Amino acid sequence: MTYDFAKSLTRSQKRNILLLADMVNAIAAFLLAWAVVRGTTLPGAEILEASKFFTVLMLTSLVLTLSFGLHRIKLNAFELQGMLEIGVVAIALGLTGVLANLLPGLKLPLQTFIVVAMSYAILSVGFRLALRQYLIWLYSKHQVRKRVLVYGAGQTGQQLVAALKTDHAFRPIGFVDDNPSIHDMTIGGLRVFSPIRIGDLVERELVDRVIIAMPSASDGIRAGISHRLRDLGCEVHSVPSFAELLVAGKSLNKTEPVQVDELLGRSAFSENLPEVNGAYNNRRVLITGAGGSIGAELCRQLLASAPECLVLLDHSEFALYNIHRELNGLEKTLGIVPVLGSVADPALMRRVMKDYAIDIVLHTAAYKHLPMVQSNIATGLNNNVLGTRIVAEAALEARVERFILVSSDKAVRPTSVMGASKRLAELVVQDMAARAEKTRFSMVRFGNVLGSSGSVLPLFQEQISSGGPLTITHPNVTRFFMTMSEAVSLVLLAGTFARGGEVFVLNMGKPVRIRDLARHMINHAGYSVKDTSNPTGDIEIVEIGLRDGEKLHEELLIGSDMLTTPHPKILRAQESSLTSAEISGLLADLEAAINNADDEAVRVIISKWVEPEHENVTVLNVVNG
Repeated sequence: MTYDFAKSLTRSQKRNILLLADMVNAIAAFLLAWAVVRGTTLPGAEILEASKFFTVLMLTSLVLTLSFGLHRIKLNAFELQGMLEIGVVAIALGLTGVLANLLPGLKLPLQTFIVVAMSYAILSVGFRLALRQYLIWLYSKHQVRKRVLVYGAGQTGQQLVAALKTDHAFRPIGFVDDNPSIHDMTIGGLRVFSPIRIGDLVERELVDRVIIAMPSASDGIRAGISHRLRDLGCEVHSVPSFAELLVAGKSLNKTEPVQVDELLGRSAFSENLPEVNGAYNNRRVLITGAGGSIGAELCRQLLASAPECLVLLDHSEFALYNIHRELNGLEKTLGIVPVLGSVADPALMRRVMKDYAIDIVLHTAAYKHLPMVQSNIATGLNNNVLGTRIVAEAALEARVERFILVSSDKAVRPTSVMGASKRLAELVVQDMAARAEKTRFSMVRFGNVLGSSGSVLPLFQEQISSGGPLTITHPNVTRFFMTMSEAVSLVLLAGTFARGGEVFVLNMGKPVRIRDLARHMINHAGYSVKDTSNPTGDIEIVEIGLRDGEKLHEELLIGSDMLTTPHPKILRAQESSLTSAEISGLLADLEAAINNADDEAVRVIISKWVEPEHENVTVLNVVNG
């Protein structure tokens, strides 16, 4: 009943209770002072004469409490500052009593008002502290609180415990610290235990979470502690210091994010591009593959350009639902239309172009996972090549302004079916550009995107979290990397440069060796690499061999010619293309092979039309293994 009453009180009612309590404390302080100084309780005959003191003290308490805002201080935030302010009010109350003593009527000894001030301070502070402790007990009795053990009894640990004591969701039950000189001491009302007892503590005290509060320790020490604690059957978290949270803006995540500059070997691109906003403002944009990692980021960045309408196309219901819900949460007024379907559906693509009067098409829909396409050749080529033709033809027929194909560095002299499918898609778009009168077709080619679906970065993070090992295909494998944000920004910008048929290549800096990336991520997480030179290390790097169709080193250019564009991060490749007759024959043969589920015929087509990695190695041979 008391708990329900406390929960039902409004903020205004709680403030009024504190105001009333301070006025009552002023009267109680006066009565206590009378008893201490005069040695008797206030006789009835003198009550009337003492009424001037009652009135003055009550009004003074009310005015000062309101002036200092003492009634507005939340009980769980009441601390030294609030106590000092109450002390000032108490002194002012005593001085007011001295002034009231000068008025006609009852006269009291000066020490009476010294005792009034002292008594008021004790009563007011004591009332708040007692009420706070009672409410904490009351709330914790009716709410389930996670039991927390804090590893580290230093300043950060003590600050953390002080904060958790007033939190209704957590209950600190003790400290653990490596310093033997403070074992069995009590700090902040909690006992400090030795780390060797942590297993017993977790089991005996039913600990839900251990928080490592040792920000001054090295990453290796904190990661080592976390590694030892992971088998305790409870959550393990690590926090930085409160000063670091304010100054450096660090988060309370268990691990800090990897610095992108360190991974890329260069500064990440992060400038604003006003040209992008102008080119897509008030336009009707179709994004195919909108539920994928690249497509979703395109959608997010396009919101800043305030397009008239965004049409999101994806064959995955779950992915489409997620991105549609996210965009609706970010922008309430923009027209955002989800379309569930495949780019390989000609009728759907024509209908979408017509019904929504599309101005710009960003074509990202593709099967991109190399091993998956390698083992599902017909399906991969149908989606990546024939699907691209269907979307491009629908765009050509609808006379949209621009069509931008998002391609891959794996399209350059491919040794995999997926890479070959992307190169064939580029050839299709190049042919469309040669035949188009109004629509400007272009392609943007780039390498791996950090954090995208299938990227090695989340795979390594997952493997580190599970204790390793980290798997790499070959010690000398290199890849180009770019952040999701900069890749998408540059894709949108490159689309504004298109005049028709261009292959834009993003400047991704120097390629990164995957083994070096793996070592860096292990060290950043606070672990050491386990190898022949360090057999006692934490996490091993294991080579599993190149996958079927995988290259040691990716490239961004087929030819050697490269032209500049208005932006230094975007280059334009001068590359050969096929004639319309050749493209027509290629697509007819490919469609027949796919309809007949003839993977061998598909391989022959790839070998005939796609330039392989080396002159003496055909894609057919690589695909056949």
